[in-house]
Amino acid sequence: MAAIVLLSGGLDSAVNLKQAADDRGVVLALTFLYGQRAAPREQAAAAAMCQVLGLPHRLVELPWLAELGASGLTSRAVEVPTVTPDDLSADAVAGGAAAEAVWVPNRNGLFVNIAASFAESVDADTIVAGFNAEEAATFPDNSADFVCAATRALEFSTRGRVHLTSHTQHLDKTEIVRLGRRIEAPLCHVWSCYRGGEEHCWRCESCARLRRALTAAGEWEWFLRAHR
Repeated sequence: MAAIVLLSGGLDSAVNLKQAADDRGVVLALTFLYGQRAAPREQAAAAAMCQVLGLPHRLVELPWLAELGASGLTSRAVEVPTVTPDDLSADAVAGGAAAEAVWVPNRNGLFVNIAASFAESVDADTIVAGFNAEEAATFPDNSADFVCAATRALEFSTRGRVHLTSHTQHLDKTEIVRLGRRIEAPLCHVWSCYRGGEEHCWRCESCARLRRALTAAGEWEWFLRAHR
């Protein structure tokens, strides 16, 4: 059966979108607008990806989520930490602090459950999310344990018909770039920056991870050319 894809417009979701389309078919891609700074850029990136692949795309607005907690993703009163690729080692204090500063309460849990409602209503059996092994070290809602727990909960809340998966769950960002290039995912449209300016800032944690992965995969210059 077909899938509902959580599509932020970032690297991981772009690769999962294409892989899901190739493997099982995608009935809908969902992009959530929750007051994040980068909402216009994420929305544009996701729409472009769906247009390229000929897939239906829907926006889901959750403006109240920005009122909960104090996250650098949603509040300009909270500074988005500056992070370099060198800060991203497994034991880097800077990487952990940056993750804490951009945490949005139960964001992924909420997204998965909303997607499950869509999935059950159209007889889709799968929700596909852009998780990865690298960020699972600091974001528990990227982890394999989260996927298993969410799927277990969905067995009760969706009459047992919907499960959560991620094609990149056990890959790091470099491996995801390589996979994306191999399957011809629409990486030229990727937007990963937390700050949401005219260009990637290359100073937030998300930008630092993307830049490190592109460089390690030998795709840094290609990405810069593709985004001109």
